Amino acid sequence: MSLDDTLERLPLKTFTEKAYLDYSMYVILDRALPHLADGLKPVQRRIIYAMSELGLAAGNKPKKSARTVGDVIGKFHPHGDSACYEAMVLMAQDFAYRYPLVEGQGNWGSADDPKSFAAMRYTESRLSRFANILLAELGLGTVDFAPNFDGTLEEPTLMPARLPHLLLNGGHGIAVGMSTDIPPHNLREVVAAVLHLLKHPDATLEALCRLLPAPDFPTGCDIITPREELLAMYRSGNGSVRARARYEVEDGDIIITVLPYQVSGARVLEQIAAQMQAKKLPWLEDLRDESDHESPTRLVLVPRSKRIDVEALMGHLFATTELEKSYRVNINCIGLNGRPGVRGLRELLAEWLEFRIVTVRRRLAHRLQRVQDRLHILEGLLIAFLNIDEVIAIIRNEDHPKAALMERFALSDIQAEAILEIKLRHLARLEETRITGERDALAAERQELQDVLGSDERLRALVGDEIRADGKLYDDPRRCLLVQRGAARALAEADITPSEPVTVVLSAHGWVRLAKSHDIDAQGLGYRSGDSYLAAARGRSNQQTVFLDSNGRAYALPASSLPTARGHGEPLSGRLTLEEGARLLHVLLGEPDERVLLASDAGYGFVTPLESLISRQRAGKALLSLPPGAVPLAPLRLDSSNGLRLACVSSTGRLVVFAASELPEMPRGKGVKLIGIPSKLVASGEEKLLAVAALPAGAALKVVAGARHLTLKGSDLDAYGASRAARGKPLPRGFARVRGLEVES
Repeated sequence: MSLDDTLERLPLKTFTEKAYLDYSMYVILDRALPHLADGLKPVQRRIIYAMSELGLAAGNKPKKSARTVGDVIGKFHPHGDSACYEAMVLMAQDFAYRYPLVEGQGNWGSADDPKSFAAMRYTESRLSRFANILLAELGLGTVDFAPNFDGTLEEPTLMPARLPHLLLNGGHGIAVGMSTDIPPHNLREVVAAVLHLLKHPDATLEALCRLLPAPDFPTGCDIITPREELLAMYRSGNGSVRARARYEVEDGDIIITVLPYQVSGARVLEQIAAQMQAKKLPWLEDLRDESDHESPTRLVLVPRSKRIDVEALMGHLFATTELEKSYRVNINCIGLNGRPGVRGLRELLAEWLEFRIVTVRRRLAHRLQRVQDRLHILEGLLIAFLNIDEVIAIIRNEDHPKAALMERFALSDIQAEAILEIKLRHLARLEETRITGERDALAAERQELQDVLGSDERLRALVGDEIRADGKLYDDPRRCLLVQRGAARALAEADITPSEPVTVVLSAHGWVRLAKSHDIDAQGLGYRSGDSYLAAARGRSNQQTVFLDSNGRAYALPASSLPTARGHGEPLSGRLTLEEGARLLHVLLGEPDERVLLASDAGYGFVTPLESLISRQRAGKALLSLPPGAVPLAPLRLDSSNGLRLACVSSTGRLVVFAASELPEMPRGKGVKLIGIPSKLVASGEEKLLAVAALPAGAALKVVAGARHLTLKGSDLDAYGASRAARGKPLPRGFARVRGLEVES
């Protein structure tokens, strides 16, 4: 036979598919996902079993963690020692596990830095008292054992968990093509839900969620997820839980006392400090970390003033830092059928109860067999005591006493062997009395076991009694409070910036600066050589500064971010991206809901809210469409008073006054005609719209032409009244070349 005849040939596609599928199933079933029955991954199960075999029970003296890890990887789990030790550390950290399974001595990490634990050669460990819910019934025939990786030892395939450990401590893992994220829960609530389902197999999810309303993280926090979302999460097995830090106000300071699960206090302080350094959180003056042994979490935030709105400030911090955190929930585990799957709360509890009932039945059946075996031996011993002289004679005289005893008294091999192993001192009369008493007690126990095993009702009652007893033994209150809270909202920059009067000054070369006052002579400021004053706008420091260029595009920058007026400022070309050939013409500050008139010198315009001019893009936004050769006029802020009129004057001295309500409100565009200037005059440049003024009711209009001025009010002003787009009336002689319009109250 040639070598080729012994080789199995497979297409590469078939081989790779099978190899990858085998690897995937190994990762899913033997590494990443916990089992529904005991809530453990294989490495966790092997650590606990190895520690129990080493005698590291809760009341015993701890041993070096390196000893435990050595036994685990040498006997049951042939993988890396560091990964095994990290899994062991996780089960010992009370800030990571709701009910730790390992009790450690030494440095086992901290909530701020969970990975800061000492090496395994320095720490000692033993099982916690809570681990008994997994180990108490291990040697009672409750679960199957399988050979270890080299076939020299046996290990349990599952732990006989007396409570649904999967929900109590949760679990996280990433497999191939799937993952799991199961949050921890409170034991008292889990027990209540299990007992309710045991008593009422048809119980609805709503009834179970009244007893088990939400997860319960080990570090405590406020769970703000609405109950409807929690119910949907427990129904499908998928969803999310939102947790928020807890704080209190003490002598004007904000004290954060509880952080969300897996959130570092140092990290939170870094996030808040970064906002303070960026001048995005002027409400806070100082931060302190006063955490110590007595107060594990005590982060102190010092406001600048006692007038600060604490709820608004904390709402901002909840939205911008890890003081509020969302946790993904994906209840994916390996079921009793050996297959992974996502389960809702009701399905999970029902399947675990099925496992628990089978486990208790196996334990009782195992005990019944032990009782029957012992009764069988005791019956043989009693026969021997009733015929002690004959038994002694047979033993002394027969060459094969065992066979002779079996033939004479109709004994089994086990009974005969037990008789032969009786010590002489046990032949006393009191020993017969003890055996009789033991037989009667075991007979009663056998009858009780048979009755329980023969009745599903009594078996379920026993399971419920045991779950109730364990619940009382390990009972503790809920740590996470369920509170009704709205979604956190980050404060707008305008809300957290101090509101101070400021003046923004724009130069002809596009340099900008900010003066903290309205009483400033913008034209009298110093400018760089060759540069000069172009425009200025007054407003507040917490408002957006809007710039309008010659192409009708609008740009916006926070006023508080502009350089001060102590120098020449800085060029806007470093912050904004203008189109080729465009130049900045106008600047404006105001509230987002203010109405603004945008117009071009071609005689067109429209009204829009100021927020339509605000853009966060460097390139701004197209706002005012311009006919060829036209340029924008300065934006005009309009108040909301009744009777507001607009006065439009052309470069040839024609004036028209009409009601502001005639103008449409638009987000962008060319607008409508304001004054009826013929198109050919606009195209040739002979006549343009020169200025627009907003006239409140009763106000006067001042027309300025060179050194002369004309004040129009009352009937004189009404004489120029017309509808929008009218040609307008010429101003008196000498005002053909108007320089501007001013409004006088």
